[in-house]
Parts: sequence; structure tokens; C-alpha cells
Amino acid sequence: MLNSKLKLIECPRDAMQGLHDFIPTEIKADYINSLLKCGFDTIDFGSFVSPKAIPQMRDTADVLSKLELNTSSKLLAIIANERGASEATSFEEINYLGYPFSVSEEFQKRNTNSTIIDSLTLVERIQNTCVKSGKELVVYLSMGFGNPYGEEWNPEIVQKWSDILYSKFDVKILAVSDTIGSATPDEVKDLFSLLIPQLPNVEFGAHLHTKPSGAKELISAAYLAGCKRFDGAIKGFGGCPMASDDLTGNMPTEVMLDWFDENAIITGIDSILFKKSYLQANTVFPM
Repeated sequence: MLNSKLKLIECPRDAMQGLHDFIPTEIKADYINSLLKCGFDTIDFGSFVSPKAIPQMRDTADVLSKLELNTSSKLLAIIANERGASEATSFEEINYLGYPFSVSEEFQKRNTNSTIIDSLTLVERIQNTCVKSGKELVVYLSMGFGNPYGEEWNPEIVQKWSDILYSKFDVKILAVSDTIGSATPDEVKDLFSLLIPQLPNVEFGAHLHTKPSGAKELISAAYLAGCKRFDGAIKGFGGCPMASDDLTGNMPTEVMLDWFDENAIITGIDSILFKKSYLQANTVFPM
């Protein structure tokens, strides 16, 4: 299996971006610096999108200038168009660009004001920019486990777009995203069991949104189906603005770590430094 090593991605950007009150740049940078020391494979630290759309992330470049990049963790920034890709690739410190591609036509229109076909064209252009600049593109398959719009959804639809993104545009990292937090363990197991054997050269990730009470069952389902890349956010902050239940948020990183520990799976995370970051989160996010 290609992605045999477990990779944990901490997502402070996802946790912060929806907050109404602006988090000062120094506080953001201090928090991300603490996460960089923990041993995560990647930190999803910021985004280069319109400040009108995501005002919380308007200081991403300033945050980047304050990061202590003397660890093994890599940096990922979210982009939504060519301008954002161009800006993000101008920073040598950034390793990955993340782009949200929806398997739902309706959500693609709502999220990026474009069709799926338009989005595919954009993926091609962003991928070309990444290749030229030595970056790697991570595509998030939004609405990967269903959607609230009454559109047709089945695992074969996700497989179709995954195959297109890999075979036509050479995208080798695809993070399947449960955008609204509706996935069941069986759905997670069935989807990854289909995708991973069919596209063995793709690194599939799980970007799951959930209530804390249902988190471990989803992690177990994804891992046992072959997934070795997991996104999370401390305390489950951020996540699902469209979810019908306010308790639904990002996959809590501490719950993931507990599950891996309970099952004797090595994560590479320094538990003492992670506890410090966990406590520091209280100074960043409103309770």
C-alpha cells in the first residue's frame, strides 16, 4: 500500500477560519508554533483566499513570517483560485496547496461560484502552478459522503472523480471530506474500501466531521479500510457550518490519538508537547 505510514494533519486553519472575532496574528503564530513541535506530518496553517470571504485568514502571510520552521512538520495552505495559488507558491516555506473540489454540483456553485467542469479546469491550472514551483496539490473531495441537496450520491461517483483527478491531472493526494458530518462508519468503510484498492498510487485521506461521541467509530472504519491519512483539529473546533447539529465539528485530534494509542498504533506525536498545545488552545478559541 502506498500510504503505509500513518500521517496526521492538524488543521488550525479550519478551526479558526469561521470565528467572528479576529484572532491576533501573534496568538495565531504562537499556537501554530506549538503545534509544529508536536510531530504532526502536516499543519494546515492558513489560506490565501479573499479576505472578504474569509476575513480571519487575511494575515496568513504575516503568520507565516513568524513561524519557527525547524521541525519535520510540513505546511499546507488552502487556496480557491489561480490568484491564491500564485500567492501561496511564492512562499518557499509552504509544501502543499489544498483545493476544495466538490463532487456535488450544487455545493461547488455555492462554495466557488463555478460548475464542477469549471473546477476541473481550475485544478489543471493549479496543478501546473504547483509542478512549476515544486509544491504538491492536495484536493479535498467536498461532500464526499453525501449532501443535503437531494442530488444523487454513491461511492461510484466519488470514485469517478477520484479517477479523473488522478489520471488526467496527476493529483496524488485526495482527502475525502464529510462536509456536513453525516457519514456513518459503514459508509466510511465502504467508500475507502472501494477507493484505495482501485487507485493504489493515490494517498487517500479522511477529513471527517463528527460529534465527539461518534468519532472513534469513524476513525476505526477508515483505518481498517486502509486509510492512513487523517485530518483533525484540537477539541474539534471548526468544522461544519452547514451541519444540523451544533455538536458536529472537526474530528477532535485528541480522540484520534486516544484511538491510535488504544490500538497500539504509533502516531509519532509527542504526548507532552501535544498536551501543551491542547491547553494553549483555550487561549485561542472562545469557549
